[in-house]
Amino acid sequence: MTDASDLFPGFDSHYVDTKAGRIFLRQGGKGSPLLLLHGFPQSHVMWHKVAPKLAEQHTLVIPDLPGYGWSAAPVEGADHAPYSKRAMAAAMVEVMEHLGFAHFSLMGHDRGARAGYRLGLDHPGRLDALVVLDIVPTYVMWHKMDRARALQVYHWSMLAQPKPLPEKLIGAHPAWFLDWTMASWTAAKDLSAFDPRAMVQYRAAISSPDRLHAMCEDYRAGATIDLAHDEADLAAARTLSCPVFVLWGSAGIPSRGVSPLEAWTAFAPKLDGTGVEAGHFVCEEAPEAMLRAVMPFLAES
Repeated sequence: MTDASDLFPGFDSHYVDTKAGRIFLRQGGKGSPLLLLHGFPQSHVMWHKVAPKLAEQHTLVIPDLPGYGWSAAPVEGADHAPYSKRAMAAAMVEVMEHLGFAHFSLMGHDRGARAGYRLGLDHPGRLDALVVLDIVPTYVMWHKMDRARALQVYHWSMLAQPKPLPEKLIGAHPAWFLDWTMASWTAAKDLSAFDPRAMVQYRAAISSPDRLHAMCEDYRAGATIDLAHDEADLAAARTLSCPVFVLWGSAGIPSRGVSPLEAWTAFAPKLDGTGVEAGHFVCEEAPEAMLRAVMPFLAES
C-alpha cells in the first residue's frame, strides 16, 4: 500500500491512548495549535494539500477520528453513544491535552466539523476559533429535511439503517461505492481533485469491515443521539462561545436549501463565512481558495 506519510513530508506521526481507544495522528508546523478533523468517507489524509501552508502559522494536529483511518474503532453501544460527536469530541480533548494544548483552534470538514462544533458546545473555553467546512448543523439537516434534501443526502438515511443492512450493501462493492460517492459530491463529478495516493487510503479503509461498520455507526449516532444533543442545546439556548467561520462549496451539500450562515445563527452568535467555487471536498477541490478564506480568520482569532 502507498505510504500516506509521503503526503505529509516533515510531519511526525504517533498514537495517543484515549477513552475511545488509540488515536492515530500527524503533527507538524509551528505557532498556535490548530486541530484538523476530517469527514466521511475519508481520513486525516484529506488535509495533505492545505497542511503545508497552514503549518507556516500553526502547530497542526491531524488525527483520524475514532473508527476511521488508523484510529481504533470503539465497540458499538445500544444507543450508538461511542460514535456520537460528543464521544469523538471528548477523545479529541484528550488528544490535545496529552500534547500539551489546553485550548486551541479547530477546523473540521463534514463529520469532523460536527465533532468540532460539539466540542465547542460541550467544552466551553477550549476553542479559540472554529472553522466548519461544508456543513450545516445536524439539527438543521434533520429538521429541514425535504424531498430535495433527502435525495441529495440519501446516505444519511441509508447508513443509519440498522445493521447489517448498509454494511452488507456497501460491503459487496466498497471501493466502487466510495469512488461513486466521492465523485458525485465534487463540482466536476469525477475524481480528478483527489491525489491517487489519498484514494488508496480511502479505499482501503472502507474495504475493511470494521471501518465500514464504524462509518455506519457514525451515521446511526447522527440520526439519534447527536440530534438529541443538538435539540437539548437549542432548548437551553446554549451557543458556541468562540468565533465561528463557515466555508462551503458553491456546488456543495449546504449550498442548496437553508443558507449556510442562516443555518448556523442559532448556535454561533459570533459568525462569519463565505462560499468558494468547489463541491463538497473544498480542501482537495479548491485548496488555494479555501486557504485564502480561512487563514485571515484563524490569524485574527
